[in-house]
Amino acid sequence: MTLYLNESDVRQLLDMSRAVEEVERAFSAHGRGQAVDIPRRRTRQPGGHLHILQAAAPEIGIIGYKAYYNKPGKPLNTLLHLLNHAQGHTEAIIESDWLGRIRTGAATGVAARYLAREDARVLGLFGYGRHARTQLQAVCTVRDIDEVKVFGRNQDAVRAFCDEMSQQVPARVRPAQSREETVRGSDIIVTMTRAFEPLFDGHWLEPGQFIAATGSNALDRREIDTETVRRADVIVVDSREVAQGECGDLLPAYENGLIYWEHLADMGGVVAGRWPGRTSDAQITLFESHGMALQDLYAGAAVLAAARERGMGVPLPMMGPEEK
Repeated sequence: MTLYLNESDVRQLLDMSRAVEEVERAFSAHGRGQAVDIPRRRTRQPGGHLHILQAAAPEIGIIGYKAYYNKPGKPLNTLLHLLNHAQGHTEAIIESDWLGRIRTGAATGVAARYLAREDARVLGLFGYGRHARTQLQAVCTVRDIDEVKVFGRNQDAVRAFCDEMSQQVPARVRPAQSREETVRGSDIIVTMTRAFEPLFDGHWLEPGQFIAATGSNALDRREIDTETVRRADVIVVDSREVAQGECGDLLPAYENGLIYWEHLADMGGVVAGRWPGRTSDAQITLFESHGMALQDLYAGAAVLAAARERGMGVPLPMMGPEEK
């Protein structure tokens, strides 16, 4: 039986703790060579773009894809399709706006678990949009954050964000007075914006900080400067293949010979123990996140299992393997 699950279903069935767990499983499978992830492909048209991501996760019996259409001024149209790896039929079609937001945050949560200091208490956050919310929630899920400093260009929106998130996380969430204040004194720095120019000066960084650059998923976008890349003792990407096509943050460093794609650690390798990750409290660590369909598959499979346990979802008139 094929289930259709809507946004309301997903919000009820997947919380951040479970999302972090599933995304960590996805990274581990990828790092062990037990899963395949195909980078995003885009069909660009005037007024809107179609994006498709694909992956296969044999260990959970799922192969599938997520397709979403961006049209300015319209709600995001995004669906995750989960197919049975062995039988070939469709297990579920899941509305995946919230799922995409929570798994993106969860990827940062996994990275913070492996790359941030265990005693990290202060978070500096650039951004206040819908994805910034799940970034904040994820970091607070894996680290005991006491204070969050939020910077953005719209001060009214920043204040509203801080008021809202103060009710959702066990930390003091307040507006930052400047970009520099957001960086200095923060144990973890997260960027989740649509910036085309670096958000802060890498000279402001301090030993022991962890930076998660999560908003740039195109080569013409950039949230961090070359000095930040130069100062990072450890650089980890979610996927080297994805980074080469989407990481505007690292492209200038690559063009200047500061990094080589093939030498970068990937998060799956860190989780699986093939790369060391953070090895001392003094290191500056950097995580570049762009999104992987594999994360959607593991999170979606967890949603599907929970929906079946609770009798949720709408059955669709699609033939299963026993009917074909």
